[in-house]
Amino acid sequence: MIAAAVEIGRRVADRVMIVTSAAQVEATTAAVPSVEVIAEPVGRNTAAAIGLAGATIAARDRDATITVLPADHYVRDRIGMVSAIDACLDYVEKTDAIALVGIPPTRAETGYGYLEMAPGPSDGLRPVLRFVEKPDRATAEEYLASGRHLWNAGIFCLTTRRLMTELDMHLPKTATAARMVADGPNAGLVYEDLPSISFDKGVMEKVSRVVAVPAAVGWSDVGSWSALPEVLGTSEVGGNTFVGERIYTIDSSGCVIVTDGADDKTLIATVGVSDLIIVKAGDAILVARKDQAQRVKELVEALGEHGWERHL
Repeated sequence: MIAAAVEIGRRVADRVMIVTSAAQVEATTAAVPSVEVIAEPVGRNTAAAIGLAGATIAARDRDATITVLPADHYVRDRIGMVSAIDACLDYVEKTDAIALVGIPPTRAETGYGYLEMAPGPSDGLRPVLRFVEKPDRATAEEYLASGRHLWNAGIFCLTTRRLMTELDMHLPKTATAARMVADGPNAGLVYEDLPSISFDKGVMEKVSRVVAVPAAVGWSDVGSWSALPEVLGTSEVGGNTFVGERIYTIDSSGCVIVTDGADDKTLIATVGVSDLIIVKAGDAILVARKDQAQRVKELVEALGEHGWERHL
């Protein structure tokens, strides 16, 4: 799910658009009834979703400046994030560059992408030298120590004109399909034929004039189970994070354990384990090491191939 906000921050915070799958439109509208919700005919990763938002907004105002935000992130310091976005918007409006919000890393995280920054003030906008894919542990530790890298939060500002120009250049089929779907819902078949590619991979890594501002705002990508301790906190004994009822541990530490809630009568108990993710959802149970949390997507795809989608 992608949220596209038109001139967010100190400007017009009520002009927000959410792009999501058709299956999630009803639930999304119920949760945020005052926000415009755009349905993708089928999921084709972030390049298509962002392109659809851009094409929809450009049809109304081709000179609009927008902020793109993944909708599943957690930000502790809202004022700090708004300030960082305002700085990006100011720069974009003056230069027509693309400006990202980068997060100073607090640990050697292997589940996030990174931005390698050009030398300059640690608290100001600086050119992005390159986008770095999710690194291995040793490389992540080097990035943490270097002081030249930021986590790529996937939050950025640009004009709709620049967005559609870059899509036309680097992903022309995606740009065309996004415009067709924005013009009318009957263009779904064109959208289905698009490649599934991220905006970073398909566009951002290929463009010039990209800058980023560091924002230490307590950001976390809660799309990962391993991010829950940062958001929900940990127990005094063992440093575990529990969500739900009927959970009991002995000599266990650093675990994330999640159940279906108060109505779930399943007991989850652990003895002498550490750094595990245990999730009970319906008739399925996930057990994984925390340092392997990013592979859950790989597991879901494999289960689908075996016809076990009903358990997901």
